[in-house]
Amino acid sequence: MDFNLFMNDVVQTARQEMEDAGYQQLTTPEEVDEVLSKPGTTFVMINSVCGCAGGIARPSAAYMKNYAVQADRYVTVFAGQDREATERAREYFKGYQPSSPSFALVKDGEIQTMIERPDIESYEAAEVVQSLEKAFDTYFSK
Repeated sequence: MDFNLFMNDVVQTARQEMEDAGYQQLTTPEEVDEVLSKPGTTFVMINSVCGCAGGIARPSAAYMKNYAVQADRYVTVFAGQDREATERAREYFKGYQPSSPSFALVKDGEIQTMIERPDIESYEAAEVVQSLEKAFDTYFSK
């Protein structure tokens, strides 16, 4: 099997999972600036092709679209794929090292908190969802 074809399938599946969950793909730095500089709350899922992204992070992100506390916007950037968009998003995450997969809670263009890879990869999806719910309650409750 051709590795590039295999990876294209993996990447497309990962993108589609996020779109199916209702997340907007941000693929350029300009799109990132347009969305993250808006007033209000934005939940950012930093996607990747690793196993913890597929088995834990993406399902957790999908669940959050049904949580009682909602963000104004749900977006995703794809680490390793849309490199410039991901780099620009990370400029908004001051104080945090690059991490993928991860989640960022942004309010009025300012990072509030992040759930980083070490908080995802060693946990069950239900535990990550609990961390996300707590963060939404803390930073996004009106």
